[in-house]
Amino acid sequence: MQPYDERLTAPRSWWFIAVAAGIAVGLIALPFGTLSFLGVFAAGTALSTAVVSAYGSARIRVVAGSLVAGDAKIPLDALGEAVVLGRDEAIAWRSYKADTRAFMLLRSYVPTALKVEVTDPEDPTPYLYLSTRSPEQLAAALQALRA
Repeated sequence: MQPYDERLTAPRSWWFIAVAAGIAVGLIALPFGTLSFLGVFAAGTALSTAVVSAYGSARIRVVAGSLVAGDAKIPLDALGEAVVLGRDEAIAWRSYKADTRAFMLLRSYVPTALKVEVTDPEDPTPYLYLSTRSPEQLAAALQALRA
């Protein structure tokens, strides 16, 4: 069993927007007939929902001595202190406090985050910024496996 596994799914409102985009694209084809409208509506909705699904498929997991965040896999022994960021601190660290060298798994619809220091001297990345809905649980999972 994994001590931590989270999928950063997109909010419901984004799915409604994706369907609305399909309708809008379908309306463009309406002058060409009902079948054209239905075909373009179906294709537009499928494409926009695929984009929302892909964006919302980012996962954060702590498994087998590693932190897996999106496409990145970092061994736990290369990580240092984990700092839980509330809403205001998370906004600050993804804007004016941000370091351009940092790895950021950023989802704007997730208000809280975890900032994890990278201690590997060969890695130029100073820290990881991970948008997460439960930063305390993620920090606890990292701490539990490091101990």
